[in-house]
Amino acid sequence: MTLPTHFISHGGGPWPWVPNMAQELEPLAASLRQISAELHQKPKAVLMISGHWETESFAVMHCKRPRMVYDYHGFPPETYELSYPAPGAPELAEDVAQRLHQAGLPTRLDDAMGYDHGTFVPMALIYPEADVPLFQVSLQKGYDPEKHWKMGRALAPLRDEGVLIIGSGLSYHNLRQFGPKAKVPSEAFDAWLHETLALPPEARREAILNWEQAPYARECHAKEDHLAPLFAALGAAEGATAQRTYHQKDIFGGVTASSYRFEG
Repeated sequence: MTLPTHFISHGGGPWPWVPNMAQELEPLAASLRQISAELHQKPKAVLMISGHWETESFAVMHCKRPRMVYDYHGFPPETYELSYPAPGAPELAEDVAQRLHQAGLPTRLDDAMGYDHGTFVPMALIYPEADVPLFQVSLQKGYDPEKHWKMGRALAPLRDEGVLIIGSGLSYHNLRQFGPKAKVPSEAFDAWLHETLALPPEARREAILNWEQAPYARECHAKEDHLAPLFAALGAAEGATAQRTYHQKDIFGGVTASSYRFEG
């Protein structure tokens, strides 16, 4: 069975544990729960590519028991005590690092990095029992679309080996423009993204790799750390059909955001 890949909009900070945010983002929570519900069996592991971990070269999480990384600010004290005790996957990490090396992408194993909120927050909804091995591959600083697509392409065989690949970011990510100012840019960019992901594979690849030509591209992604996981998720599923799994407008007064599954 070939598993799908996903690009998810992972929300803001520890939102499922903050009542007003959880209420606002219940459609997102439902879409994340659906990821596991749609699989016939639990995957061998989940490989997460989060917009919250970037390194000079690519890096692969190599810990047996990764720590928690509370990389958010200004939230209730209890959200800095959250635990998501999923085991790591060090043997798979070594295999992934080797695959990336063979693809010509400098990669190192990392024994220090823990689960950042772009990883543990959605996973707490996808697999709340924390009973599926979980590890991360970093972004490379600079966010070169071609390199991240190539990274995803190198990981594609894992889909036939029981590994669920998830790119975790946000289809709109400009914290300075959250709220009403985000309405027009995020709606326009979201519409472009939806139309682009429906294109045939080669045209889709060309458009995504040249994403800066999209309407309001840099207003929506002044820094494309939360878009780069999409490049990897698509690179791992080049010929797949895109299906929108989450779509919400006027989040916190203005933001439009979406998530996608790539299957087939």
